[in-house]
Amino acid sequence: MDNKKYLEKTLEVKIDRPFGSKHPKHGFIYPVNYGYVPNTISGDGEELDCYVLGVFEPLETFRGKCIAIIHRLDDNDDKLIIVPENKSFSNQEIRALTEFQERFFKSEIIRDSNYLEFNKSIPELSVTNLENSLKFYKTIGFKIEYDRPENKFVFISLGKIQFMLQEISNNDKWNVMELTYPFGNGINFQLEVDNVNEIYNFTDSEINKISENIKSARIHYIHYKTKQKSKPLTYDQQFWYSYFIQDIILLNIYKLLGLDISRHNYISFKDFYYDSNNLI
Repeated sequence: MDNKKYLEKTLEVKIDRPFGSKHPKHGFIYPVNYGYVPNTISGDGEELDCYVLGVFEPLETFRGKCIAIIHRLDDNDDKLIIVPENKSFSNQEIRALTEFQERFFKSEIIRDSNYLEFNKSIPELSVTNLENSLKFYKTIGFKIEYDRPENKFVFISLGKIQFMLQEISNNDKWNVMELTYPFGNGINFQLEVDNVNEIYNFTDSEINKISENIKSARIHYIHYKTKQKSKPLTYDQQFWYSYFIQDIILLNIYKLLGLDISRHNYISFKDFYYDSNNLI
């Protein structure tokens, strides 16, 4: 049954297993109030059950807001999560408070489509052109959760990945020193996604072109700098070479996405040099 219609609604709950009571069959103690919404029908033919969170004293009735649904995957019996109007609970908190009973079932937590659970740490990135940056992030699957156009600010997400982007301005009070390009030196983000191929959606020929560019970049370096066919790299050179290759890969991707890379006349790290005109 589709119980999503109850999300974000205020409901009257009848408590039949109050806080501190014992389950009549299995004997465990209820650490929260547990009841049902009268005059409803659940998938098991009984009235729709509810966990009441945020009130830690025995109740007989309760009026509160449904913020989530625990949908059991191996049992036809959804559970509504009801809380006081002024309270909210994360998915992790809901799991912890209902674990005493829900640990016996496989389930998922369903929220309203507008619900957004903020990560504990969310990087805020300064960008030179918000429009161009959004083209890249939206192309690889990020969506805008909310924005402030007047401040050229957006909050974006992809699954559990969250970023804030803001275009640099002269009156930005958060800049503590002059910003110089390239930004983010020394910072690396590892982003875990379900399917990287779906994000990039590159054809085999496009990926092969990038691979050939990386190979030619090394050849270009060897011939341009040494006039030799080969030259072993020192440890320091290998370190800088890895950053050099990262930039070549990124610029190839940016060009495939149609982003403006006109500012990059060449890519250079220490002894490594590559003309951006040779990009695909």
